[in-house]
Amino acid sequence: MSEYIPWSDDLSVGLQEIDEQHKILINLINRLYDEAILKKANQSIIDDILNELKQYTIIHFSVEESLFRLFDYPHADAHQKQHERLKEEVISVHNKFKNGAAVTIELMSFLRRWVKNHIMMEDKKYSPFFLERGLKSTWSKQQSWIGKIWNSIYLR
Repeated sequence: MSEYIPWSDDLSVGLQEIDEQHKILINLINRLYDEAILKKANQSIIDDILNELKQYTIIHFSVEESLFRLFDYPHADAHQKQHERLKEEVISVHNKFKNGAAVTIELMSFLRRWVKNHIMMEDKKYSPFFLERGLKSTWSKQQSWIGKIWNSIYLR
């Protein structure tokens, strides 16, 4: 699979659980690029990836928003509004595809900008706040708990 969006330390928010979830999101976008743009895969494969991207985006944002509530993050409302807009975009992309729209390089560019900008400009803002309040930056497990659940559902 190609690295349409390669993972780099620039994308790390400094919280291993969140970084692992971001890697899953990036992997989904990379898979979409690989199948839709490079391989011109059939509609059902692309639909499956878009559905997975939609579902995982919702789950990931729910995890972040749970942390906002647990730690009483002062910028939660503004961040959650961005999440709502981004969820609507991903749902819209999937709906348009189901109604005959193609996955284009323009769409892929949008997804790349979306994920990189949101992580680098918005998500990095909450890391210092969570770390100051005692959230651990790393854990000893090999994979995130949400990654284990997700992989058990989608990688059977």
